[in-house]
Amino acid sequence: MELDNDLPISVQARFKSDTGEETGSPLDLPLNVTKEQLTLICNALLKEEDKPFLFFVKDVEITSTLKDALDVDKLNSEEVVEIIYQQQAVFKVRPVTRCTSSIPGHAEAVISTSFSPSGQHLASGSGDTTVRFWDLQTQTPLHVCKGHTNWVLCISWSPDGSKLASACKQGRIMLWDPISGNQIGKTMVGHKQWVTALAWEPYIKNPECRKLASSSKDGDIRIWDTVTGHTILSLTGHTKAVTCVKWGGTGLIYTASQDRTIKVWRSEDGILCRTLEGHAHWVNTLALSTDYILRTGPFHPILDRLDYTNDKKVLQLRALERYEQTCPKGEERLVSGSDDFTLFLWLPEKEKRPLARMTGHQQLINDVKFSPDTRFIASASFDKSVKLWESTTGKFITTLRGHVQAVYMLAWSADSRLLLSSSADSTLKVWNMKTKKLELDLPGHADEVYAVDWSPNGTHVASGGKDKVLKLWQH
Repeated sequence: MELDNDLPISVQARFKSDTGEETGSPLDLPLNVTKEQLTLICNALLKEEDKPFLFFVKDVEITSTLKDALDVDKLNSEEVVEIIYQQQAVFKVRPVTRCTSSIPGHAEAVISTSFSPSGQHLASGSGDTTVRFWDLQTQTPLHVCKGHTNWVLCISWSPDGSKLASACKQGRIMLWDPISGNQIGKTMVGHKQWVTALAWEPYIKNPECRKLASSSKDGDIRIWDTVTGHTILSLTGHTKAVTCVKWGGTGLIYTASQDRTIKVWRSEDGILCRTLEGHAHWVNTLALSTDYILRTGPFHPILDRLDYTNDKKVLQLRALERYEQTCPKGEERLVSGSDDFTLFLWLPEKEKRPLARMTGHQQLINDVKFSPDTRFIASASFDKSVKLWESTTGKFITTLRGHVQAVYMLAWSADSRLLLSSSADSTLKVWNMKTKKLELDLPGHADEVYAVDWSPNGTHVASGGKDKVLKLWQH
């Protein structure tokens, strides 16, 4: 087959945004330019870093090269080809503005509430010893799960969203099926005091979602096989209550304790890798830069609607790809918040010394969260304020003031543009990251708001607290 020498090998092309703005001057582009190369050019023109884009020529998506999307025979040499770019996956979450439901049901305070990784399901745990699932479509109670005999202190969704773990003041851990509301398998018994936190093995490590870590007031961390209900490993070494456990994407488990230390463990054999010291009082809370990406695992709140699959291998690769985009060098950052009023930023896989000590809060720190895009850290304190920090350096950005009592919990919108805080003053507040100001005040609870979560797909906020009511908020 002879090559047709009259066919051009390059074209004049201009980038144009999907809203119609022209970007830069026309460029001479080879026809075999790939989608990846177009992404680099577009990022350079827009002075952006690593933003993902989709490209279209006359409504045809460029999936491999420019030539494949063009009708080359009909090209004339004077024509400037318009390449329409569309920023991918940077969807806008609209601020929640109103309470769409106040759902009674719990007989005691709502202590925790959490959306499933896909954002399709919602669960809550309460002082009334029950776990409840709620129907987001009808905004009504769906299942009441009875089995615990004491306060349900924490709940955690498996990364595939197929089961919810709950743990209580009695030290027992149970699994629930969100579809039927029935208990899955056996109750996991072993902790001698109450369970303070739960963390599943990340989807990128194992799509079967079998292993679960729990931390307890008894000073131990246990790794469970949730199928057999047995403890696989017991991690001992903390001398006081363990307040928090996180399971990172590189296979390390991070734990915080009232013994003022943070410990880093290898999940496969329970070996203690290092102890991070520096806090002068109890360490209350931990956050990983990869928390959001590990939480959502194989689910992307927007893209997956276009491309649904049940293939675990495909889903695991998808989760891994997203993880590597968020954590390019495989370096997870960890931030710890303490009763000593300070936060520390760590590179826990490599360094025993903190990257930064973050000071400014006047009282103990209750909650800390990285934004999903990993650019910011937000911290909530009993000093009635929320503070923002740069996530790579720990540098202080600003203080968000508005609450009149202790701030308990934080939740980011999936696009990192908005931050939500809940407080003892019975309100939720939405903060705008562009202006660093209060966007919305959400009153409505009759008492302290202990629990808040923003669904990973951005559509709903759930909150609960001392008034025993679960509230759903939408834009």
